[in-house]
Amino acid sequence: MLEALYSHLARRAAMYLWMLVAFVTFSRYFALTINVSNSLPGTIFLVEKGAKPGKGDLAAFRYNGGGPYERGSLFLKRVLGMPGSVVTATDRGNGYRDYFVDGQFAGRAKPLSKHGMPLAPGPVGVIPEGRYYMAAPNPDSLDSRYALVGWVKDSQIVGRGIKIF
Repeated sequence: MLEALYSHLARRAAMYLWMLVAFVTFSRYFALTINVSNSLPGTIFLVEKGAKPGKGDLAAFRYNGGGPYERGSLFLKRVLGMPGSVVTATDRGNGYRDYFVDGQFAGRAKPLSKHGMPLAPGPVGVIPEGRYYMAAPNPDSLDSRYALVGWVKDSQIVGRGIKIF
C-alpha cells in the first residue's frame, strides 16, 4: 500500500508541486468565502485582497467584535457610503430608525436583534476620511445601521468582494 502511494506521488510530483505553487499564489491575492447568513444574495464570493472598494462595491472587512460574532470575523457587505457621504437617520418610533446615505434609503435599524439583544443605533453625520458605511439588503443584517459595526475603518477592509454564485 505505501509502495503504491510512493509510486503515485513520484510519478506526479511535478503536477502536485505546480498545484501547490498555484494555490499559494492564488491565496496571496484572493480568498474564497462562503456566505453563511442570508444578509446578501449569493453563497460563494471571491475576495480580492488589498483592493480598495468603491461606492456600490461589495467589500470584505474584519468585524471589531461584540454581540453575536467574534472579533476578526469576516463580514461581506455593500459599500453605500464613502468619506464625505452624509448619513442621516429618521426616528420611526418604538426604537426603529430609517437610515439614508446621501439621501438614498440604506435600511431600517431595529431596537432589538432577532434574538432579543438590544441594538444601539449607528452613527450619523459626514463620514470621515478612512471610513465606510457598509450595508446589506436583509432587514436582519448587522451593518453600519448599528453601533456594533458603525463606520468601518479603512484598516478593517480586507478587499473587494465579487459574487461567484
